Amino acid sequence: MSATRPSLKLTHEGALTMLAGALAKAKELGVPQNINIVDEGGNLLAFVRMDGAKLLSRETSLSKAITAASHRQPSGRLNPADAVNLQLAAGQRLTNLVGGLPIIIEGQCLGGIGVGSGTGAQDIEVARAGLAAIGADDQTP
Repeated sequence: MSATRPSLKLTHEGALTMLAGALAKAKELGVPQNINIVDEGGNLLAFVRMDGAKLLSRETSLSKAITAASHRQPSGRLNPADAVNLQLAAGQRLTNLVGGLPIIIEGQCLGGIGVGSGTGAQDIEVARAGLAAIGADDQTP
């Protein structure tokens, strides 16, 4: 039995590459977005609030990223019946809103990307572009 295991880590350069890919998609869609990228521990690595993005979506997009990273699945998959309890237990950091996707490479979750300010479908499209920018596994919400 081993006491350690090798793991991949998302670098700040990788997070900035993801941010650039997500920004390009948001511009293409014509939808100003808040985009958060966190590591596997939910620590913020990159963030942008595009001109015109909704102010409070800054917070929800961070919660989406943290949810995706901590549960290793898209944020919208959390059981709606558990939403309030999860939010309370996690200090308002978890959400079942769509727009958060885990960053999975070689079967390992390296973090999460959360997008907010558009429709749920637009948020997901922008998040998927961020994943594609670094060759992470595509995620189906």
